[in-house]
Amino acid sequence: MTTQRRTPSGQGPARRTGSSRVRTTSSTRTRARPASSRRTGSINTGSGPAKRTAAPRPPRGLTGRATVLIVVFVALALAYTYPLRVYLAQESQIAQLEAEQAEQRRAIADTSEELQKWKDPEYLRAQAREKLFYVRPGETPLLVLNDPAGAAREAGKNAPAAAPDRWYETLWSSVRAADAESPN
Repeated sequence: MTTQRRTPSGQGPARRTGSSRVRTTSSTRTRARPASSRRTGSINTGSGPAKRTAAPRPPRGLTGRATVLIVVFVALALAYTYPLRVYLAQESQIAQLEAEQAEQRRAIADTSEELQKWKDPEYLRAQAREKLFYVRPGETPLLVLNDPAGAAREAGKNAPAAAPDRWYETLWSSVRAADAESPN
């Protein structure tokens, strides 16, 4: 088995113009070297050549493709922002109109139910008695008024002896009481 020789930096096969020489495997190469220059698996103590490491690559900036891709994504985002906002506003308006429509349907149903009640003659009579104080012929109307004196008499209590004080009398009595308490 044969392998191609690699460049000293380890970045690919060596290409020589005019020469198509192929080296043998590493075991053959190791035998051809003297024992003092053979590399072993031990740590380099300074007696042999130092091992090369790959130099760190400087970070590359944005490539042209990446910049174009970012610009395209930003343009698409900006292009879709306005239609999306309009769509969401319309969805909100539709929901509001549907809620108003449902409320109007409930109001219509309540009104039609009330209308059906008013078509009933018994309901009509009951409402006339309650709200307009209508009575049938031969009935005696009885109207109860708010009479605290009469209620007190019936309960076995005496009616209030005097009417309550007027506001200005209450005010004047409080001024006199304040004057009497002040130390002059």
